[in-house]
Amino acid sequence: MKNQTLANTTMETIQWFVFLLASSVALPIVIGAIFEMNFTEVSGLMQRTFFIVGVASLLQGLFGHRLPIMEGPAGIWISIFTVMAVTGLQHGTSLDDSLRILETTMIFTGIFLFLFGIFKISQLILPIFTPLVTGVFFFLLTVQLSGTFLQGMLGLQGDSETIQMGGAALAFFTFFIVLGLSIFGKGWLSSYAVLIGIAIGWIMYVVMLGSEHAIGDVVLFSLPELFAFGMPKFDLSVIPIAFITALILISNVVASIVAVSQTLGLEKKDYRKEVNRGTIFSGLNHGLAGVFSSIANVPLATSAGFIGLTGQKKKMPFIYASILLVIIALFPPVVALISSIPSPIANAALMASFVQLVGLAVNNVTLEKLDTRKITIVGVAYLFGMGTMFLPTEVFAEFPSYLQNLLSNGLLVGTAIVIVLEQLWRE
Repeated sequence: MKNQTLANTTMETIQWFVFLLASSVALPIVIGAIFEMNFTEVSGLMQRTFFIVGVASLLQGLFGHRLPIMEGPAGIWISIFTVMAVTGLQHGTSLDDSLRILETTMIFTGIFLFLFGIFKISQLILPIFTPLVTGVFFFLLTVQLSGTFLQGMLGLQGDSETIQMGGAALAFFTFFIVLGLSIFGKGWLSSYAVLIGIAIGWIMYVVMLGSEHAIGDVVLFSLPELFAFGMPKFDLSVIPIAFITALILISNVVASIVAVSQTLGLEKKDYRKEVNRGTIFSGLNHGLAGVFSSIANVPLATSAGFIGLTGQKKKMPFIYASILLVIIALFPPVVALISSIPSPIANAALMASFVQLVGLAVNNVTLEKLDTRKITIVGVAYLFGMGTMFLPTEVFAEFPSYLQNLLSNGLLVGTAIVIVLEQLWRE
């Protein structure tokens, strides 16, 4: 019996580890391309990302909200990195200086989040996040990121502008394996659907198409570098951007806590303690991301999709996986090997977990009967939120930098609209 329990815990830990990894691999590559980093710089960014994701998830799981919610590179920060790169070049700021300003922005955002949590300001906005708001947030999140995942599945990343048929076929095969096992599989087949799908997809990819990356000479052991982008550079625009971003990130904390709590079947209606603690440690984690020149993390609502997909509801495998990721990040050869998971395969597994998140979005929106008021609010939020996602960043070039960061993000625009309309248009 003990051996069976140990085996189950080991497999669940590995699967959580793969999920943590798969959710962290793609975004450093995207940031590296935006800021024209070389292979060594991208590898360093990936090492620091793994390290911070592991530390941040561990801190939240043990001392923060204390739920099995992965802390991962935030979609909002990807848009902020992108906009700052574009606007910086437009105003004569080099890409290196923009990265140093981003370090400062993450640190200040962390300070604001920490203060919001300590003084319990975050709990004051908790009533704003009704099921309608969280439902819209989940749905727009899936819309925003599903495009990125689909591009990855089709091989439309980096310099590639056409569908890579071989990789795309294997990606869709992996997607349906993960989805099929999670729905129709029994016992361990269902529980380890993500792990099995990635393993099969990775092996088939290497056999049929070869390895995507060659692992060169790297040192055996190294600690993540502090201020790898250079010493933080202060700019006045950092303060309003950090403050507004911190306020918006509280909604991410709330949505993730509610989503995972619902998925775990926890009978709770008062999340104030979890939200306050989660906000405090989100602040600490943002500060760490700035100091280690990584990408700032937030609690990922996709964790609810992963838990729903695999049925893994125990917290300790998640804790063990976070510790394992921290340890792995200290060994560059292992980081290089793990990073060689083919992008189409990793993206396919993540896309499969989003199916559960879509269900959670629909469930929240329809929790109460949809009348004319609710349908109108949801419709307006969806139309403008999704519409914004199709606008090029350059259209906001005439606005101040902090407004550019906000207005170019469809997830934030749609969530803000549903919050405002629901507060102004009372039943």
